[in-house]
Amino acid sequence: MTSTAREHPSPDHVVALDTVEAATTRLFDTARTLSDDDLAGPSLLPGWTRGHVLAHFARNADSLVNLLLWARTGIEIPQYASTFLRDHDIEAGAPRPIAEQVLDNETAAERWLALGKALSQQQWEVEVRTRQGHPIRATEVRWMRLQEAEIHHVDLNVAYQPSDWPTDFVERVLTQASADLDRSTAEDTVSFTVRATDLDFSATIGPDPTATITGPASSLAAWLLGRSPGEDLTGDVPALPAWK
Repeated sequence: MTSTAREHPSPDHVVALDTVEAATTRLFDTARTLSDDDLAGPSLLPGWTRGHVLAHFARNADSLVNLLLWARTGIEIPQYASTFLRDHDIEAGAPRPIAEQVLDNETAAERWLALGKALSQQQWEVEVRTRQGHPIRATEVRWMRLQEAEIHHVDLNVAYQPSDWPTDFVERVLTQASADLDRSTAEDTVSFTVRATDLDFSATIGPDPTATITGPASSLAAWLLGRSPGEDLTGDVPALPAWK
């Protein structure tokens, strides 16, 4: 559901495992407040319940274990065996009761974290590929998991909002979302400038911007990521193309 960086990160942008663990714990704390009935309620993702979001988050951890195993062993292991199995596992896991969902997620997260702690610095530098086929260093898997934790926490549609995202996360995800959208709209007519009112950030999307959209950085990021209609932004807010 989330976009993935296309370039190797600089050392300053490598996410610490502790940061991922803290974000994951926050999501689990929210999940434990849900009832079985709550899980059937809508998430922010079209067609997905909260149960779908939690089922996906657990299986995402397992998929990223595959990438870390690739980095550790040198044997190529796809992130997911197939798109069909990925989607099947999410659909099958969505209706489970909250206790089962939380236990599954905790166990999957622990597997991922334990393997992450076991990797050497050299193994973290090994190149792997995401399910979309993008080559990345294994260090970037930490950022992938952090995005899953922070963005899907919002997707649960409970209490956690984009304004709750840590500033470091907002700065990086906003930069990435802007760059990703700029690439995806290279041949489209959508073109505008985004400018944060609370951070020193601006970016141009498309070749010939005709509007400037301003607002808090977290609100801009949520809008660019398709998690907000942009009602809290200022300017002639355009309709964005669907994420591919």
